[in-house]
Amino acid sequence: MIFLGPVLQRGEETHVELKTETKLFCRCPVRFDAPPNTCICPVCTGRPGTLPVLNRKAVELTVGAGIAPDCRINSRSRFARKHYFYPDLPKAYQISQYEIPFCEHGRLTVTGDDGAPYEVGITRIHLEEDAGKLMHSPAVSTGFSLVDYNRSCVPLIEIVTDHTRNPLRSVKEALDYLQTLRLLLRHIDASECMIERGQFRCDVNVSVRRRGASDFGNRVEIKNMASFKAVGEALGCEMRRQAELLDSGGRVLQETRLFDETKKITVPMRTKEDAPDYRYFPDPDLPDVVLQREFLEAVQAGLPELPDRKVRRLTAQFGIPRADALILGRDRRLCDFFEAAAAECPDARKLCAWIVKDLFKLVNAGALDMDNPSVGPGSFGRLVTLVVEGSLTEPLARIVLEEMCASGETPDEIMDRMALKPIQDGEALEAAVREVMESNPEAVKDAGEGKRQAVNFLIGRVMKKTRGKADPRKVSEMVSGMIDR
Repeated sequence: MIFLGPVLQRGEETHVELKTETKLFCRCPVRFDAPPNTCICPVCTGRPGTLPVLNRKAVELTVGAGIAPDCRINSRSRFARKHYFYPDLPKAYQISQYEIPFCEHGRLTVTGDDGAPYEVGITRIHLEEDAGKLMHSPAVSTGFSLVDYNRSCVPLIEIVTDHTRNPLRSVKEALDYLQTLRLLLRHIDASECMIERGQFRCDVNVSVRRRGASDFGNRVEIKNMASFKAVGEALGCEMRRQAELLDSGGRVLQETRLFDETKKITVPMRTKEDAPDYRYFPDPDLPDVVLQREFLEAVQAGLPELPDRKVRRLTAQFGIPRADALILGRDRRLCDFFEAAAAECPDARKLCAWIVKDLFKLVNAGALDMDNPSVGPGSFGRLVTLVVEGSLTEPLARIVLEEMCASGETPDEIMDRMALKPIQDGEALEAAVREVMESNPEAVKDAGEGKRQAVNFLIGRVMKKTRGKADPRKVSEMVSGMIDR
């Protein structure tokens, strides 16, 4: 529930495409970039007389996605037929789960509005098949749409938040929930969660009530928003629309709407059904699924260390700040890189700071690919060790790091090739500082009057004169000492 004045959100439904090679009930491949209607067969297009065969891998991934947020896993589960008519649904029903899903009653920790951890309730996680994809003609006059059934029968899990137990209380918490959920599913390798490919789609149910009222109004579902930003904007727009409609004496219809990102409004899509309108009943072609204890134990054993536990371990084992541990815990590749590099570096806090600040910068700039890094964790750990030992200044180390990304060489090889040994001669460094101060008397005067900007200017000039080979701490000490004289 999201309270914004008199407004609240009743729940989020997130549809996530599972990372399987084939579809949920047939052997057609799952391919996003395939030409339209080339990955289909009689089963996934609903031809009469065909029978579905359940994909075991999809069940494994669903159970893993339930274990991660601490859901109860039902040892017996059941598939149902959800009936509605829409052109992208070839069978005129969707195979889903209703009364007995695989996973129920979980929780996911997010950062609350007060900055403290907050556990969001999860009602259920169930497995279902996706529908096809409608492609509408851009020319209004033609008046037709095309259907691509490649996506039909692709395995999805639907994750539904619990609006009665630890509900979402703001747009900020709703967005943090989605981002945390996406990171968790990517972490356990259940899905790639590529939003632009429709692998992570969010629907939100919104209703309003006046302050002090106990009953909610009709709920409106907003479907398939393409980004986290769109989710936040859509929630705000729909909340205002419903409040203004009720204030003017109107009535909120129970319906499904779409968000127009250009006009920043929600627009009607179709009337929203309740569960009885879907005429759920157990699918007669699919028997109940019984999960044996050995199966559940194997899924549990195959899961990686989960982000929350990883953060606690990193802070305890390496003594790094929790904020940095949270960053590392969100990305398995980055965390594995840090732990491997820590074996080569005596200062884990310094190493973590370099990863979070400098390595991130190169990754974001596209200079380093974490899937196939040109800088190995051993070389990176050695680089930070050189900084810790004083064998390399931080400015020079950043130059070396850029060279490592470009050439794949070790830091020692680059230092020798580029003659980047730091200045160790105290007399030579003092001479450089004195020369800079004699050339900038006005800055020396201002520094003597306590102006920090002038001190920083002099330090910067010395670093430039020595081409970054001087230790900034020693330079600062020398500059301050000469000014005091």
